[in-house]
Amino acid sequence: SLLYLMGVALTYALTATVDIELLGGRVTSGVPGFVALALMTAGLMLKAGLWPLHFWLPPAHSSAPAPVSALLSALVVKGPYFILVRLWLEAFAPVVTPAAANTVGVLGACAIVWGALQALRQERLKQLVAYSTVAQLGYLFLLFPLALHQPARPLALTGALIFLAAHACAKAAMFLSVGNIMHAAGHDRIKELDGLTHVMPVSVFAFALAGLSLCGLPPSGGFVGKWQLMGAAMRHGHGVQWFWVAVMLGGGLLAAAYVMKVLNHAFTSPDRSAPHAHGSPAMEWTAFAMALLAVGLGLLSAWPAQLLLSSAGGRP
Repeated sequence: SLLYLMGVALTYALTATVDIELLGGRVTSGVPGFVALALMTAGLMLKAGLWPLHFWLPPAHSSAPAPVSALLSALVVKGPYFILVRLWLEAFAPVVTPAAANTVGVLGACAIVWGALQALRQERLKQLVAYSTVAQLGYLFLLFPLALHQPARPLALTGALIFLAAHACAKAAMFLSVGNIMHAAGHDRIKELDGLTHVMPVSVFAFALAGLSLCGLPPSGGFVGKWQLMGAAMRHGHGVQWFWVAVMLGGGLLAAAYVMKVLNHAFTSPDRSAPHAHGSPAMEWTAFAMALLAVGLGLLSAWPAQLLLSSAGGRP
């Protein structure tokens, strides 16, 4: 917060305004403007949990109650990201350089790979989902290098915002499903959840549907968002940006690996470690509804995509 406020103070000293629309016409390229943007970016990246400033996110999300974890992952970390998008693409556009945008993109790529690998290593379900948030947030930051080329910007922006909405629904569904499982089983140790589908099929199905969106499989909203981002990489002015495409494809495979790690135990034959109590129907169907939204967003994304493209000056 202190870094962000320092950047705001420097911005006001330079331009005599903090209005985002007015800043777009007053900020000029130079060291002071770059320093102001760097300070605000560092503070917002810490709040958003971008690698390597993510150290607070997995412990906070995994230790909070399930409904709170759902809100933290679905909404709270998205606020700083939305401010970053407006600062980089609107207010401080004259200051942004290709090197700076690519640096943010590389941090996002590292988050995708590192977060997914850490999720694969976890033995507790809630920690796995928390590290998955670190990985999925990385996709959002690929917007900054992809949006440098003006013809690709509307496609990249649309993809990032659709992915943001799909991730919010999917991650809320996952944390609520995990909360239902912990409520019934009394723990979230993955290896001790064999046969879970025989006891809590709705919660497991909600987890699987949410995982479908995280992996980027059609027809989910996660697939549409990633498809748009990859389309922006292929339409980039400096040729196809194969690095970003490879990172997105590899991240999808890693996401499938940690989702299947959970489902591999859930779909086995029941044993003594499987929970005997059933979850509340209202709690289970709430998680299922959020997962259904994450998938349904891919089927109903044409209208919001056209609206976003039109407002960005592109063509549907």
